[in-house]
Amino acid sequence: MENPPVNKKVSWKAVGKIIIGILILPAIFFLTAWTFKYWQAWLYLAVIFLPAAFVLVYFARNDPAFLNRRMQFKEPEVEQKKIVSFSAVPLILQFVLPGLDVRFGWSRLPDSIVLLGAALTLLGYIIVILTFMKNRFASRVIVVEEGQKVITTGPYKLVRHPMYFGTILLYTFSPLALGSYWAVIPALFMIPVLVYRIINEEEVLKRDLPGYIEYTEKTRYRLIPGLW
Repeated sequence: MENPPVNKKVSWKAVGKIIIGILILPAIFFLTAWTFKYWQAWLYLAVIFLPAAFVLVYFARNDPAFLNRRMQFKEPEVEQKKIVSFSAVPLILQFVLPGLDVRFGWSRLPDSIVLLGAALTLLGYIIVILTFMKNRFASRVIVVEEGQKVITTGPYKLVRHPMYFGTILLYTFSPLALGSYWAVIPALFMIPVLVYRIINEEEVLKRDLPGYIEYTEKTRYRLIPGLW
C-alpha cells in the first residue's frame, strides 16, 4: 500500500467537522418530515453512521493526516470551484426532499425498494472506504501533494476513479433508502457533475502527477469498466 508521510497528530478540528456533519443529517431528515416516526431515515442513518464511525476511528489511529486532508474544502482549481457551486443545489435538494415527501405523502415506496436502496447505498459507501484504504491521498479537493504516487492496485486496477463510482451509487440510491422517488431527480444531476469533475481532475493529474499518463494507458476506463 502506498502511504503518504503521516502526520501523527490528528486535527481535532477535522474530527469536530466530521461529527458536526454527521449530526446535520438527522436534523434535516426529522425536521423536514416533522416526525421521529420515519423508519427509513433511522435505517439510512445507521447505514451512514456505522461506516463513518469506522473511518473516523480507523484513520484517527492509523493515518490522522488522511482525516486532515479530507477536511480541506477550498478548491485551488477554478473549474472545480464552478463544479462545487453547481452541485450545491441538487445536493441539498436530495436530502431535503425525502423528509418533505414522507411528511406530505408524495411517494409510496414498497419496503423492498427502501431496503434495496439502503443496501446499494451501503455498497457505494463500502467502495468509497475501500478506495480510502488504498489511496490515502484521496482528498476532497483536486490537488497533487508532495510525495503523492499513482495508485494502480486494488479497485484502481479496474477503473481510474473508483471513489466516484461508489459516490454515484451512494448519491443515486440514497433517496430510495429515504423513501422518496422525487428526490431521485436532483440525485441524478450529481452524475453529470461528477463526470465533469473527473474530466477536469484528469487534466490536473496528467499535468502534475508523474506517471499518471502511463497509468491511463494501462487502465483505460475512468468510471465503469467497458463503458467509460
